[in-house]
Amino acid sequence: MSQTVVERTAEHIAESAHQASRATNAIADAIEDGTDVMRRAVKQAGDVAEEFLDDTTHRIHRHPVLTVAATFAVGVAAGTLIGWMMKRR
Repeated sequence: MSQTVVERTAEHIAESAHQASRATNAIADAIEDGTDVMRRAVKQAGDVAEEFLDDTTHRIHRHPVLTVAATFAVGVAAGTLIGWMMKRR
């Protein structure tokens, strides 16, 4: 009878070790998948930022007067807003 208890205990230990191994593999796969997704997202974000910068550069070259006027308007608006906020205090 003690032989069967030992055998059953060994079987339970082996099954637990197998389940732990499967869980570890599943977690490792999930981490690897997440890493791949993040790498793709970072690459795509870099590509979008580079495209935006190139588009902005071309737009500035095509319309320099409009760029200066828009920059001046944004500066005046920001200065007015900051002045108004400081006056309220």
